[in-house]
Amino acid sequence: MTSLRPRSVYLDHAATTPMLPAAIEAMAAHLGRTGNASSLHGAGRAARRTVEESRETIAAALGAQPSEVVFTSGGTEADNLALKGLWWARLTEDPRRRRILLSGIEHHAVLDPAVWLGQHEGAEIEWLPVDELGRIRPDDVRRAIESAPETVSFVTVMMANNEVGTLQPIEEIAALAAEYGIPVHTDAVQAIGQVPVDFAALGVDALTVSAHKLGGPYGVGALVVHKETKLTPVQHGGGQERDVRSGTLDAPAIAGFAVAAEHSIADQPLESVRLTGLRDQLIKGVLETVDGAHLSGDPVGRLPGNAHLSFSGCEGDSLLLLLDARGIEVSTGSACNAGVAEPSHVLLAMGYDDQRARGSLRFTLGHTSSQADIDAVLENIGPVVERAQSAGLQNVGRNS
Repeated sequence: MTSLRPRSVYLDHAATTPMLPAAIEAMAAHLGRTGNASSLHGAGRAARRTVEESRETIAAALGAQPSEVVFTSGGTEADNLALKGLWWARLTEDPRRRRILLSGIEHHAVLDPAVWLGQHEGAEIEWLPVDELGRIRPDDVRRAIESAPETVSFVTVMMANNEVGTLQPIEEIAALAAEYGIPVHTDAVQAIGQVPVDFAALGVDALTVSAHKLGGPYGVGALVVHKETKLTPVQHGGGQERDVRSGTLDAPAIAGFAVAAEHSIADQPLESVRLTGLRDQLIKGVLETVDGAHLSGDPVGRLPGNAHLSFSGCEGDSLLLLLDARGIEVSTGSACNAGVAEPSHVLLAMGYDDQRARGSLRFTLGHTSSQADIDAVLENIGPVVERAQSAGLQNVGRNS
């Protein structure tokens, strides 16, 4: 029986982006090979060669030195290693360093380790304010530091927000923190491949990257750590990765990661222009088509592939499912929180009320996105919103 479902329109690249064909080829070429990169025999040395050549490729693409690239199982592990590793290293040097400065719009891979450190290790969590566009002001960071610089452990601010796409002034924040010798970590998972990212130029001490967000495989990522930054290991075992992150290295996945990083970053300047054009068409079309639609995030300083919109009188989950039934795949926010019946913590931190926070959709574009995808959204969004609003009014009537 033939399915009536139309061709899928995939606009959820912020959750994961389809693997690049070159990355698939690179990974597949290594899957049939045997060899532990820590072994000394020929097969082990071959696997080690794959890992080290990949490390060099990733470092060059990110403006880092190969020795600064520490492979992990993905962005979440890299964020945990950054926060916990910095916390324990700094505390060992000076027990007064108990303040962690971060914003309320961070990904849960950063928020949850920070909260855990507060609950179990005595960290003092200090929330940096964000404005209604999701922006963190360097002056607010400076004020927080200058209140008691000797007590600050580190600062962590994401480079680009995964929900509303707002870009942050990381280079400026890193420069002011450096005045006081305070390390800065940035989660750059959403930014790499969409905007220029140069580790050395940013001046941060640690930077998180995840392969599957830039056309590589799942289950591999890296924490780029400045050569002079001290980290306490979180995971112990065989002493791999400079004894910072123990564990057998996944050579095939790392090979795919390297190719994806090289291609996506090389293509970024032209791809950014293409995606910005498609994104702006989408935003303009939705705002003109749907009464009560509003753009979230910074209209100028945002990721080229991000369009985050809220719709009056609708539940985001209803909109998502109605669009999905028409073959259009989007999200209501972070995929890590899918199915959680709570409004987005990002939108609440930006000052949105509960209704607007719940009635939002995130459209995120990537290398497979096309004009036909935008046309499909604009053709369907009006009827879908009308149906969701009607269903919402009926539910209100039943409950009144």
